[in-house]
Parts: sequence; structure tokens; C-alpha cells
Amino acid sequence: MRTPVMAGNWKMYKTPQETRAFFEKFVPAVSGITGREIVICPPFVDLAAAVEATRGSRVEIGGQNLYWKKEGAFTGEISGPMIAATGAKWVIIGHSERRQYFGETDETVYQRIIAALEAGLKPIVCVGERLEERESGRTEEVLGTQFRDGIAKLTPEQFAKIVIAYEPVWAIGTGKTATPDIAEAAHKFLRGQAEAKYGKEAAAAVRILYGGSVKPDNTKALMSQEDIDGTLVGGASLDPGSFARIVDF
Repeated sequence: MRTPVMAGNWKMYKTPQETRAFFEKFVPAVSGITGREIVICPPFVDLAAAVEATRGSRVEIGGQNLYWKKEGAFTGEISGPMIAATGAKWVIIGHSERRQYFGETDETVYQRIIAALEAGLKPIVCVGERLEERESGRTEEVLGTQFRDGIAKLTPEQFAKIVIAYEPVWAIGTGKTATPDIAEAAHKFLRGQAEAKYGKEAAAAVRILYGGSVKPDNTKALMSQEDIDGTLVGGASLDPGSFARIVDF
């Protein structure tokens, strides 16, 4: 059985004070929930506050990105060791907004995965197609390329330590959610890619999350699909009550 990962990506929202206020409500709300990993990825400036606010709980904290060098003259960047030093344990890599606005490529995704693993962080590696790619029937072509060039260069040992997140770009922040059947088809394809590269056992073990306008009222249907192993939630993770209901699907 694959343990579900219910992850929240706060994007560019919340100050440290707002972060502490969130966890005052959220931690008690999920304290009795078992059988899943709970992860929240706030902005970098909130990491220390989030780690402190969740100490002793089952909630784990992650970064939203990292640079592939450990240190150096890279103004505005943050390294894996810096994230790990806060007590955070996870990091999101290759989010569609990083690809769309900040020049992320499959090659830089791979470099960031390696850097995250070297820092002892657990990577959540994002893949997904844009609306025009889906409408032109190129979903599997796009996902296949992102898997091959961003993930498949990992060794089997490295691959075993990552989580994949399928995020159809057309469903992120748009209110459009892939139907459970559409999401399941993409997840099944990605698992097939993993099997072709790493074998049946590794493919059966890798966890693939769904992200894209996830809300409390659609989580159960998504999580009922065979190949969906959790969610990567944007806007609905900003409210402690909303995200607690998603976690408790």
C-alpha cells in the first residue's frame, strides 16, 4: 500500500505571523488523522515559523523550490542545505508556475532533484500539460518528455526517494479540475513510464499526486482512483479548515 501524501503549496501567500496563526488551527484539526503524510510548503520566509509551529505534530514542512548549488554568488536563490537547516523535510520541484514564469526546464528540474536528494530533502516533482497541448492530443507526449528528460536520468535508488505530482496546467488556479477519470488516465500513463524505466516494483511503489483546483468536495472522488496517491493543493490549502477537510478525505 502506498501511503497518501496530502500536500499544500501556499505559493506567494502568508507572513510568518499569518503562518503561526494558520497552524494554531490546523495542527489540532488534523491531530487525529492517520494513514497519510501531511506536508505544507510555505514561502521561504515562513519556513522557520512553520517548522516551529508544527514541532511534535505529524505535519511536515517543505520549500517551494531550491537552487542546485550548495552556496555561491547566486543572488536571490536558496540552497537545499539552507532549506534543510530550517527543519523542513520536503521541496517542490518543477511547478508549472516555475516553468511558465521563471524559465524552468526539464534539465533544471533534474539538477534540482539531485540537489534536493543530496540535502536529504524529499522532492515533489511536478509534471503536466498546458491547455493547448491537451486539446491537440499531446498530453502523453508532453508527460513522456517531462518524465524522460527531468526524471528518468535518476538512478533507481534516487527514483525511489521522489514523489511525482501530476498538475495539468489548465486546471491550476482556474477552477477547472481534471475529472477523476482524466486524472487517473494521466497517472496511469506516468506509472507506465516508471515501469518501463525502473521496473514493475518501483512503479508500484512511487507515489503520484494530483494537483489542480483540488477542493474538499472533489478530493474523495480523486483519491478513489487506483493510481492517485495524494494531492498537491494550492488555494484550498491556505485555509486551515479547508485543508484539514482535504487531508481527512
